[in-house]
Amino acid sequence: MARPRKFEEERAVEAAMRAFWADGYEATSTQALCEATGLGRSSIYNTFRSKHDLFKKALTRYMDVKTANIIEVLADGSRPVRERLRTVLGWAAEPGADDPAGCLVVNAMVELAPRDAVTAERLGKDQARRLDALVAAIEEGVRAGEIEPGRDARALAHYVISTVSGMRVAARGGADRRTLTSIADTAMQAI
Repeated sequence: MARPRKFEEERAVEAAMRAFWADGYEATSTQALCEATGLGRSSIYNTFRSKHDLFKKALTRYMDVKTANIIEVLADGSRPVRERLRTVLGWAAEPGADDPAGCLVVNAMVELAPRDAVTAERLGKDQARRLDALVAAIEEGVRAGEIEPGRDARALAHYVISTVSGMRVAARGGADRRTLTSIADTAMQAI
């Protein structure tokens, strides 16, 4: 019995996401996508219309999963806020064992957003979701006395996003876990 088309599409999007994440949009050829997904060139174009459409689906999947995880951790009221923030920074210091170095969102911001308005808009909406979750957590931390009163929650949230993005770039450039952990530790001291 053949697998349902929806399953095949989801599997292909996941595989394409990892290929784009590892090599970037421009460097990921259609042939590389065929190899990653197990689909033929005509199947990719029949299912996704273009490399760019497949990229948009892959980026959306990445943002949906990664941002949902961040929001879930930041909203976990059973843990101290500083612990939640450290978890988010820790993910940047120690990514999943099977994950490529870096971040697909950061890669897309640098590679595509300056010349692709649709991608820039998607990235902006995703960043706003993460920013809102961070602001809410930091404000909670201020109210709970975990973060110094009078700190600008929005500025700190931007700082965390920038630090995580910088850590992802450093990881892509070969920074080791010890270096990334020291960056996360320094960021927590600044918060």
